[in-house]
Amino acid sequence: MTFESCYPTHRSSLLARNVVATSQPLAAQAGLRMLLAGGNAVDAALATAITLTVVEPTGNGLGSDAFAIVWDGAELHGLNASGRSPAGWHPDRFAGQTTMPLRGWDSVTVPGAVSAWRALSDRFGALPFATLFGPAIGYACDGFAISPTIAKLWKIGAAQLQDQPGFAETFMPGGRAPHAGETFRNPDLAASLTAIADTGGDAFYHGALAERIAAAAASHGAALSKADLAAHRVDWCGTIQTGFHGTELHEIPPNGQGIAALIALGILERLALNATDPDDPASLHLQIEAVKLALADAEAFVSDPGSMAVTPEALLDDGYLTRRAALIDRAQAQDPGAGAPTMGGTVMVTAADEAGRMVSFIQSNFSGFGSGVVVPGTGIHLQNRGAGFVLEPGHPNQVGPAKRPFHTIIPGFAMRDGAPWMSFGVMGGPMQAQGHVQMMVRMVLFGQSPQTASDAPRWRVISGRKLAVESTMPDATVAALTALGHEIIREAPDNAFGFGGAQLIARHGTGYIAGSDHRKDGAALGY
Repeated sequence: MTFESCYPTHRSSLLARNVVATSQPLAAQAGLRMLLAGGNAVDAALATAITLTVVEPTGNGLGSDAFAIVWDGAELHGLNASGRSPAGWHPDRFAGQTTMPLRGWDSVTVPGAVSAWRALSDRFGALPFATLFGPAIGYACDGFAISPTIAKLWKIGAAQLQDQPGFAETFMPGGRAPHAGETFRNPDLAASLTAIADTGGDAFYHGALAERIAAAAASHGAALSKADLAAHRVDWCGTIQTGFHGTELHEIPPNGQGIAALIALGILERLALNATDPDDPASLHLQIEAVKLALADAEAFVSDPGSMAVTPEALLDDGYLTRRAALIDRAQAQDPGAGAPTMGGTVMVTAADEAGRMVSFIQSNFSGFGSGVVVPGTGIHLQNRGAGFVLEPGHPNQVGPAKRPFHTIIPGFAMRDGAPWMSFGVMGGPMQAQGHVQMMVRMVLFGQSPQTASDAPRWRVISGRKLAVESTMPDATVAALTALGHEIIREAPDNAFGFGGAQLIARHGTGYIAGSDHRKDGAALGY
C-alpha cells in the first residue's frame, strides 16, 4: 500500500487497532469515547452518528434516513432503515406538478435513522443504548463551536430555507446563520434525544415525539400521520456485490443507488484500464464512461424493491455487463442518457475495533437541511427524501403510498478472500456511487492508501458529456479529457459539497489504516 502522496491536499493516514472516522471531529471523538469505555465498533459508529445530528445539522438530523453494512466478526449484514412515503401520497396528490417538491412537508417521508440506531444497538452493541447519547445530549444542551465547512453550508441552507416552518426559530439565532467558531445550542433537540435514549426510540415512532410530528404535519395540511410513523420498520436486507480484480464490493440493494457502483465496477472489470498511473486520463475516461452507463441504469430501474421490474441480479448479470462494456468508446466521450441528480446532504461514519468488527454507516437529510421543516419544540428537522420519487406514470419510482423512494445514500464495504478489507463511503448525493468507484480503482488497482485515494482530485459526471472536475486536477489531465470529448467544468476549491466527503478504514497488518476527507471538517481517530 502506497503511503506517499503527490497531491497538494495530502493528509497523513491514521494507523491504529481501534478507529472511527467521520466528517466532524467532535462526533469522531464521541465514537472514540465509546471505544475507550469498552464499547465496540458498532457502539462507536452509533454514538458518532447520534452526535452528528447535533454538530452537523447541515447534513443530517433526527429526521434523517440511514443504511448500514456491518461485519460482526464472522459475517456481513446489511440494514435498510430508509422510511416509506405517507399512506396518503397517491399520485393525484401531486397532479399538475412536473417534479416532486424539493422542500416543505410534501417532501417528507418517514424518517428512519432512529430505528437504525435501535436495531444496530440491539443486535450488535455492547454498551447500553442510552449511553450512546451522552455526547450528543451534552453538545445540544451546553453548546458547541461550529466548524468552518459546516458554517459555510449552514449559511447556504439558511438563505434557502428561512421561510420553512420552524427553520429560522431553530437554526437562525439572532436572525442569521451562526458563524464558524460561534457556540450553538439546541435545548429542544437535547430534550428529544433524551426522550429517544430513555425509551429506546419508541418516543419517536409511537410516543410523544410521534404525536408532535404528526400534529405539526396536520397543521400544515401534510399527509404524514402518526400511523405512518408507527408502521415504520427496518429491513435486514443483506448486500449485493460484484468482483473487481480480486476484491468484492458490497452495497445495500435497491432502493439505494449502490447498485450503480457495482454496475460501473462490473463494466470496468471487463475492460483493460492499461494504466500504471492512477491519474492517467485514458483510465479516467473509461471510469467516467462506465459510471455514465451505471447511472443511466439506476435512474431507469431503481426504486422500492417491490416496484422494480428489473431485478438487481439482472443488472449485475455477466452477459449484461459485458454488453454494457462493449458500448464504451475508448476514443470518445458519449451521452448514454444519464440524468443530473440534485446535490445532497449526508454524513458518513466508519468504525472498526481490535476484535475485527467493521461498520459502514450513513445517514442523511438528502438536500442540506432536508425539507427545511422543523417540528416545533423538538429540534427535529425532517429530511426531504420524497424528492427522490418521480411523477412519470408507470415509472418504477413513481410516487405512491407507503413506498420507499430512490435513495442516493450508500454505505460501502469491500471483502478480499472472504475476509473484511474496507468499510467506507463517499457522502454527497450523486457523487456517492461515483466516489465508490474512484476509491476502489485507486486502492485496488494502484495500491493507494485510504487517505491518498481520498486526497486525489475527483471528477463527477453531471449529465450528457458534462463533467465536473476539481480545480486541483492538473491542466494536462483536463486537456486530455477535453480532447476525448468531455465537456469540462472546473469547480472552485471552496465548493464544500460537490465532490463529496470520503471516510475510509482498511485492514492493515494487525490493525487498520484510515483516512478522512480534507474536503470536510472531520478526522480519523483511534488508539
